[in-house]
Amino acid sequence: MDNRIESSESLRNKCAACFRQFNKIEHLVDHMRNSFHSVHEPTRGICRKHCRSFESLREYLIDKLNNQTLNVTIFNTRGCNICLAIPNSSNALRVHRGTCQLSRVAVGVLSLMANLGIQEDVRVDSIRSRGSQVVALACKVVGGVSDGTLDLCARVCLVDENVDIIFHAYVKPQIPVTNYRYETMGMRAEYLRDAMPLRQVQQKIQDFLCNGEPMWKIRSRSGKARILVGHGLDHDLECLGMEYPAIMIRDTATYPPLMKTSKLSNSLKYLTQAYLGYEIQNGIQDPYEDCVATMRLYMSMKSQMHRMEEYLIATDLQN
Repeated sequence: MDNRIESSESLRNKCAACFRQFNKIEHLVDHMRNSFHSVHEPTRGICRKHCRSFESLREYLIDKLNNQTLNVTIFNTRGCNICLAIPNSSNALRVHRGTCQLSRVAVGVLSLMANLGIQEDVRVDSIRSRGSQVVALACKVVGGVSDGTLDLCARVCLVDENVDIIFHAYVKPQIPVTNYRYETMGMRAEYLRDAMPLRQVQQKIQDFLCNGEPMWKIRSRSGKARILVGHGLDHDLECLGMEYPAIMIRDTATYPPLMKTSKLSNSLKYLTQAYLGYEIQNGIQDPYEDCVATMRLYMSMKSQMHRMEEYLIATDLQN
């Protein structure tokens, strides 16, 4: 009886961040005062346990992967990268993807794996992504100039129709950063110190989007260039210092059926909640999460018929 009481007491004296247990509440209080746990620490995707650094999280994930008897080849061919389920066949996987409900836990796991470099072998010219004709792009920015108001791209992500990561990297801005916007973007100076230069990022993304076709020759139907999906792509492309033909852009911020009746754009956070049924951008924002949301919105809208004359905007009327 005493043992059960002591066990229940120790369970109550448990740190909510690192899960350490203490016999007395006083010890737990001392631990919380000295540990300086923060909501910004990397956390494990399922149990939400905090890790001190990304390196410790990497070690945890690699150790878990090494202990699994699952054949990686099987997961690559039949595994769902949203909920991590493994259907019995490739056909079952296609059916499953149509009904799989994206959970924030799964998104967190995948984005953390991308941050840790576990998917560094997924190159822009990989065979898996060559057949993709629609890609989603999202950027996260830091602040430049003296008052920190100039948006500078510091992180970029590109995914395909199956929300597999094609390209994901930190970007080194060309001018000094004066505001890392850690509270919303999660950026630190050390993340950008050895980041990929902006010109190299521009070249990689442009090469993939154009798919071997000259920019001036891109056509919407007959060419090899890929459709670019995003939310507020004018801003993202401006931060990247890039241009892309408007005829190949599908922007959920300016697509009339997704806009307000006043012809103003809805936020991606609202659209995801209203049309996809889950929440994003709670806390530090992740470009992969935004890519998934915009791609799913695009695929959902693409399958529906819309009479565009019902969504004429002012510029259309003038023309």
